[in-house]
Amino acid sequence: MKSLYKLYHVSRDYILILCGVLSAGLGLKGFLLPSEFTDGGITGISILTSIATDIPLSFLIFIFNIPFLYFGYKQLSLLFTLKTLLGITALALCTYFIPYPVITHDKLLIAVFGGFFLGTGIGLAIRGGGVIDGTEVLALHISRKTILSIGDVILFINIIIFAVAIFVLSFEKALYSVLTYIIASKTVDFIIHGIEEY
Repeated sequence: MKSLYKLYHVSRDYILILCGVLSAGLGLKGFLLPSEFTDGGITGISILTSIATDIPLSFLIFIFNIPFLYFGYKQLSLLFTLKTLLGITALALCTYFIPYPVITHDKLLIAVFGGFFLGTGIGLAIRGGGVIDGTEVLALHISRKTILSIGDVILFINIIIFAVAIFVLSFEKALYSVLTYIIASKTVDFIIHGIEEY
């Protein structure tokens, strides 16, 4: 009975991570990428670098997140690191192989629903015990070495990303990308903490 219960929880975690990857992939390829919107975190850095250099996004997502696997292993656990490796690898493969349809070209809808699906993906992955973006792991590492909180570190990183987005994309796209990030963040909070706080 115990082994069945454990198998259920392990299976549930990996299903949540994979569902999160598929949702994030839809947010990226179905909404953000066709209109050159970006997000915060390592995903945002990957998108901006891909737009500026034409290097495939899937490759950048994987490469840029690798250092944070080490931080995850040192700060948290081997199991967390393995789940995160699965999530990041799956997201990279998802953005490369799955031909998501372009849902809309309306900028406001892109920002709102792109942020929603991306946030849903991140939230589901966290509920499954991993992450698909290394920013949170980096923030945890820095917060333990400095007086900054995790929220402070994430905010600082994203201010830099959206400032760069103004030059790589445009001022208007950077503003819509900030809206995307806000929607994604609120969606992550909703999925992690549940409806009882809303």
